[in-house]
Amino acid sequence: MKKMFTPKDFFDLSAFDFSDIFKDAKFVWEPIGGIQNYIIGLFKTGRLKPNYGKNIFIGKDTLVEDYAVIKGPAIIGKNCFIGHASYLRGGCILGDNVHIGHGAEIKNSILLNNAIAAHLNYIGDSIIGSNVNISGGAILANFRFDKKSVTIKTENKRIDTGLSKFGAILGDNSTIGVNAVLNPGTLLGKNTIVYPLTSVKGVHKDGEVIR
Repeated sequence: MKKMFTPKDFFDLSAFDFSDIFKDAKFVWEPIGGIQNYIIGLFKTGRLKPNYGKNIFIGKDTLVEDYAVIKGPAIIGKNCFIGHASYLRGGCILGDNVHIGHGAEIKNSILLNNAIAAHLNYIGDSIIGSNVNISGGAILANFRFDKKSVTIKTENKRIDTGLSKFGAILGDNSTIGVNAVLNPGTLLGKNTIVYPLTSVKGVHKDGEVIR
């Protein structure tokens, strides 16, 4: 993967209904800081109308199980599954056919179509590509111990994202194994595989297998 870090390097957005959140992004992580304002803007313009409490939209045929908590602003697409005792904090955009399993917590993140968070996951300030599977217990950490903004290391320099909270970018069709931990600012290209119990950081190319 050529490390340009644009949205198209990580995602096929052609079937994602809210792809315009990426339209002005030079770097793939830039939309993370504006998710909540983007959602509220859709409601203010009337493009969507809240139908599940204040500033929350849920698409047709989506199932929300008992004791799941969804806090706005949030958009959940069609045919999604929001499992028992899961927790969607403010600023979540879920595409169509997204599966959020039991006890998963999602905060200020975008999950593209057909993404899966199996159960007991934490996904904070992240963007998850289409057809990504995040296995049980896997964590996408979003906050550095030293509380500094998250940086991305390239071959010859570091890029300051300007984000104090930034989890990970997971390219389309990637798989994250059970109880893996992705450290703040991890970027995975398309079709990446992370083995169970692995701690991951940095930038990884398309198709990489991380053990």
